[in-house]
Amino acid sequence: MAEELDTDVCVVGAGPAGLALSLMMLRSGFRVALVERSPGFRREFHGELLQPGGQRVLDDLGVLTAAAARGAASLRGVQVLERGQVLLDLDYGRLPAPYDHLLALPQAHVLKELLAACRSLPGFVALDGHRIAALVEKRPGSPCRGAVLHGPGRVPVTVRASVVVGADGRFSRTRALAGIDAGRCGCFPHEVLWLSLRAPRRAAGRVRVHRGPEGVVLVHDSHPDRVRLAWTLPQGRTAAAAGGLRRLRRELAGMLPEFADLLYAQLGPGDAPVVLDGSAAHAREWVRDGLVLLGESAHAHGPVGAQGIGLALQDAAVLHPVLVAALHAQEPTAQRLAAYQERRAPVASAVHRMQAVQVRAVFGDGPRPAGALLRARATGLAVRTPFGARLTRRIAHGHDPAGVRTDLFTVLPAHRGRRH
Repeated sequence: MAEELDTDVCVVGAGPAGLALSLMMLRSGFRVALVERSPGFRREFHGELLQPGGQRVLDDLGVLTAAAARGAASLRGVQVLERGQVLLDLDYGRLPAPYDHLLALPQAHVLKELLAACRSLPGFVALDGHRIAALVEKRPGSPCRGAVLHGPGRVPVTVRASVVVGADGRFSRTRALAGIDAGRCGCFPHEVLWLSLRAPRRAAGRVRVHRGPEGVVLVHDSHPDRVRLAWTLPQGRTAAAAGGLRRLRRELAGMLPEFADLLYAQLGPGDAPVVLDGSAAHAREWVRDGLVLLGESAHAHGPVGAQGIGLALQDAAVLHPVLVAALHAQEPTAQRLAAYQERRAPVASAVHRMQAVQVRAVFGDGPRPAGALLRARATGLAVRTPFGARLTRRIAHGHDPAGVRTDLFTVLPAHRGRRH
């Protein structure tokens, strides 16, 4: 039997941005239906670095402390190295407390806390194991009035909503159903090969980016007592790199000699790395009548600078008051929703430009010792100057630091504790 339900906001995608926006709207007194294709909200995630800007949004929502208590690794900053020489050292300790560090925070911990907070509030409907199949429109391109879902057993469910928010990631089905092009751009034409190793007593306390002739490897501590490796290679090369275990271990061990023993002891035939598309994209349209794209559905970024999660959370914080005003006026039109895109699209473009610069700086044509020495000296001067402090703040908090409009909350949350 087909099912129907009515709500104010239908959010498609239960990632950090979708859940954070759901919680904001619930606390502002609106009904929310959250759609997630994974049964039991069990999702596989690979990126877990959370910049201070994203930490602030979660803290405003009262979930950061509890999420970190489930297990996290605090990182003091970011280093870029070539042949063991530090080319760039960004010290987050120069930032004001409490957001004076990066967090390697498993996304599962964040999502559990956000979902629990949503479930504690009235007006919340969780639809896990459901996939969006169509938008409710009188005709293609007309105002969106909800979504048709396929639930377990392909039972159709029609969710009638004033606004549908596509928060379903870089391969957004919601965006595709609306006929909006992803807008792929070439500022990060790379793929990422992910690995995780047990590494007790190997914590470095920093994110380290190792530049070498075989590519660039990002390494950071992870919970519990693990280290995560992200080997970034030009598109098409990851398949070859992951294709042979011996070659994979040899090349990674050559770039990361301090982890060679772990690579040979732990990386076996059953431990195939995960290859992810790290390409960048920027959709031209983020809003239509009754429809909004959020986070990576609207703009996707490469892993350089660990910007993705924080940007998406800040998107949710900016969209929240725009949605509240539109729903109170009973006019969730593209014209009213445009304020969100007008504020955040330039931010996404600025990050793309910044990542293009970072790619040219980090993904050079192999190590050149003389050039590396000059770059190291120039970088050392830069990071010890006010420019270095501004650069660190920009990477940590983003081009448009956004906090949550808690003054719009009308439903009091259960006390979960905010960091001070």
